[in-house]
Amino acid sequence: MEKIKGVILDLDGTLLDSMWVWEQIDIDFLARRGLQVPEDYVDAITPMGFYAAAEYTIHRFGFSQTPEEIIEEWKEMSREVYASEVLCKKYVREALEFFQKNGIHMTIATASHEELFIPCLKNNGIWEYFDSYSTMSEVKRGKGFPDIYELAAKKIQCEPHQVIVFEDIVQGVQGARMGGFCTVGVHDSYSQHDEVNLRREADYYMMDWSQLPAIYEEIIKKQSKFDHHYNHLNNHLSQRAT
Repeated sequence: MEKIKGVILDLDGTLLDSMWVWEQIDIDFLARRGLQVPEDYVDAITPMGFYAAAEYTIHRFGFSQTPEEIIEEWKEMSREVYASEVLCKKYVREALEFFQKNGIHMTIATASHEELFIPCLKNNGIWEYFDSYSTMSEVKRGKGFPDIYELAAKKIQCEPHQVIVFEDIVQGVQGARMGGFCTVGVHDSYSQHDEVNLRREADYYMMDWSQLPAIYEEIIKKQSKFDHHYNHLNNHLSQRAT
């Protein structure tokens, strides 16, 4: 097995402290239409890209707008906030520097829209760390499937077993594991209700990015142990064959 060559990083709730923006947008968007946010609505749309979330919203509430019109309304409600108010989570910059020092390629896999996250990452001074990005608009299925992670890995020329995926939602971890990726669940207060499930589904879990060096060392040790057993088995089989 080869060493870790890349990481795939979710944005909202993983690198960015931004879920509060969408909580308020959901409240305001539905309030404009005389509705309250159903308890299961956020969990339903979180793994989706903008278009799928808009289609779901139209179907669920019977709105007459097109997906494009709803997407534009969401973007208009969030554009300025992302550009100037959304900040990185604590220790994110140190984590990105850690990856860089270890020669690890960094790429983004997000359900957000580039109109929002590119200005946000630039405002936070971390845009230059990333080799590439992938959005849900480039794949057919949501984050409960491996599609976006496979695309992200391809863009940094890595195989799944060479990559670690960092996600704050259960569906993201499940989709990444389905694709053969090592997964790290990242704590976020807005997904705390699902923390037990996230801990269970992810290969590793961290409360914040200060834990990254320890988690990474644990992954490398486990990988080295696997390599040792794999090489030992191969040598044993080769000896028996002769």
